[in-house]
Amino acid sequence: MKKFKNLLFFTAICASFALYSCEGPMGPAGKDGKDGADGNDANESCKLCHNPSSVDIISTQYEFSKHSYGEAAFEESGNTGCTPCHAQEAFKFVCANNTPSTFSIVAPATTYSNNYAASSSLAYGEIGCSTCHSSLHNTGGIADISPLTTVAPVTMTMWGGAKTINLTQDGGISNLCVKCHQPRPFTRTFGDKNVIDYSALVSSPAITFFDGNAPTSTANVNTIRPSYRTHTHYGTAGAVFAGMGGVEFGTGYTNSWHTTGASCQNCHMAPITGRAGGHTFVAKGNFNGCNVTGCHSAAPISSATTSAYWKATRDEITGLLNSLAAKLNVGGVDILNRNPNTSEGALVMVDGNPVTVGVNLWASATTNKYDGYLNIYDPASNPTGPMYNNGAALKMFRNPNPSSSWTQAQKDFNLTLPILTLTNAQMGAIINFQLILRDYSLGIHNTKYARTLLTNSIATIP
Repeated sequence: MKKFKNLLFFTAICASFALYSCEGPMGPAGKDGKDGADGNDANESCKLCHNPSSVDIISTQYEFSKHSYGEAAFEESGNTGCTPCHAQEAFKFVCANNTPSTFSIVAPATTYSNNYAASSSLAYGEIGCSTCHSSLHNTGGIADISPLTTVAPVTMTMWGGAKTINLTQDGGISNLCVKCHQPRPFTRTFGDKNVIDYSALVSSPAITFFDGNAPTSTANVNTIRPSYRTHTHYGTAGAVFAGMGGVEFGTGYTNSWHTTGASCQNCHMAPITGRAGGHTFVAKGNFNGCNVTGCHSAAPISSATTSAYWKATRDEITGLLNSLAAKLNVGGVDILNRNPNTSEGALVMVDGNPVTVGVNLWASATTNKYDGYLNIYDPASNPTGPMYNNGAALKMFRNPNPSSSWTQAQKDFNLTLPILTLTNAQMGAIINFQLILRDYSLGIHNTKYARTLLTNSIATIP
């Protein structure tokens, strides 16, 4: 009886499946639904930019730009402090997050650190199209090109955010350039390691800034123990162009017309001539930006008329740099380092070994070919220093913080060198010399500011 019930139950289940699978004839088709919105035609969208007259030619121009080289992006990859200017993703990070240029103490640390840093996960990327045009490919339309990554006012990292550059001409597009083309901060060696008090260099010029006879003394907390690489870094052009950031001894500071009447792009991205202009970002030899209406259109500039417009200016600033360098001298020894090498990758023999010489991009800016570094012995960072800074009146200064990695012979040689002691006036003048030298325009960016900064620095040093 039990088996019969099971069979009956199984038969019922099979019948239910059979009934479920049956279906009648198909009914008439329903009405069509409404058409959806047309999507973007990929080919039509892409060719708005990717065509011979747009992206293709821009890419070709960009190959001539130093931004395209990518060397620093590889060298500094992973460095959260350097990549905000040397790597694409880090730059976009600090712009998107409005990362401040301030210094603060973050527990458990007891000293200041720079807040202007990228996320470690985004500290990479070669400088490319999306660095400045970060909206590219968001919608696939031509409008993606227009919004620049930033045009916001730029707080100066050199000043710990205490000063702000805001170049408003042409909608503030120069601020995009100044975001990176600005000097870096000088921070105290001892104490809280905050940015040095630049105003104290002006208000008390005769006070000792660094005492070489007591190199570890903390009597003056507003000090830097100087080294060969005590410098403003390289991107000072934005600060000089804006007329801001120098250690301003004396009075009389004004700006040239360029500061309020032109943008960086007017000259550095003018309609291209040869290999200058456009996305090469090279201004040299291209007068298209100079001769537009409202600038020099009434008396156009050409290669034949440059003497009247900038040779005299550049010669004047070179003369002032030479005069200031001559005053930056202690006991007949230059404080500033000389380096005549202008060839990338040049090799010289040092102590019987071939050494690659650092190239001096600013060699032509001064008679003695100063590079902006300090004339302090450092066989690792500046192995050719003794070669280029030698002779009866030319030596190097003793390194106040010799490395434990030096050989005994190097340590012994260091002790034979004269001791460097600096006043506040000398330190401020060093910073100002570096600002104008590394600006690279020799006064063209902002003649009035460069002239006054150097002239007042010369007058401040006895």
